Amino acid sequence: MNPTLLASTNPGRDDVPAWTPDALACHGRFAYQAIAGRPDYVWPNGARLAVYLGFNIEHFAFGEGLGAELGPASPHPDVLNYAWREYGNRVGAWRCLELFDQLRLPAGVLINTALYDHCPELIDAFHARGDELIGHGFSNAHRQGGLSEDDESALLAHCRDRIERHARKAPAGWLSPWISESRATPDLLAESGYRYTLNWCHDDQPMRMRTRAGDLWAIPYPQELNDIPMIMGRKMDARDFADMILDQFEEMRAQSARQPLVMGIALHPYIVGQPYRLRHLRRALEPLAAARDRGEIWFTTPGDIYRHMDSLPPEVIARL
Repeated sequence: MNPTLLASTNPGRDDVPAWTPDALACHGRFAYQAIAGRPDYVWPNGARLAVYLGFNIEHFAFGEGLGAELGPASPHPDVLNYAWREYGNRVGAWRCLELFDQLRLPAGVLINTALYDHCPELIDAFHARGDELIGHGFSNAHRQGGLSEDDESALLAHCRDRIERHARKAPAGWLSPWISESRATPDLLAESGYRYTLNWCHDDQPMRMRTRAGDLWAIPYPQELNDIPMIMGRKMDARDFADMILDQFEEMRAQSARQPLVMGIALHPYIVGQPYRLRHLRRALEPLAAARDRGEIWFTTPGDIYRHMDSLPPEVIARL
């Protein structure tokens, strides 16, 4: 095209639009900030890449409510899908725990507090390892996004208090069941004493979110490096999911030479705890454990990531 025929050599910037759209609705929690040009810092021991396991232990209502599905949903009681999910609590989580022990890997354990009534010994086992317990609602049979502010605040307080009674320590972090939020969820989290959220997966670095009760850290939680959308949603084979973990690790390790990054791995025991999938999860995690042993990465928990961010110099935090 002959550029002399154009009304502007910089279309979209110099042209006077015939129509001015209304501004798009915005959450107002943080401003856009490109990954390039941010302040530099390091993780403990000089590491550049922080890696964590987000291990989801969940309980579901029998004969009602939501739940991931192995096969086509049946009218309630949907025994096929309910029993498959319960396998995770009875078998899969214990096999994963053995694997984490073998590789000496800590975990950020996201728990439904209904488990305290259903299988408290399972939470006890992870707590005894020193794993971080993270609030994940009462049950994954329900979403919280449709609750009133009072009811949502009561849910957050219940989960906080139930975990604190058991662990002698209130949870610092939260992941909503099904990542379901109301417009007030970040505000209510901060008001309830939570210090970080895993709901927002919009970056590879921790970012601060504005709330009416002060700042709340958003720690990156993966929506793609996650067994539910990949294995159940996209029907990915366990071999491919393990390769995906290793590919993500190698690429992020290379990228982290330029700036500190966070790599989360989201797992559910009724999926990766199936024996044939567990074998591939072991194949994926062994090189990460070896890199940890060589001091090349920081294998940690979301809570320790938040605490490290909080410890950075104020001038660094102010620019994030």
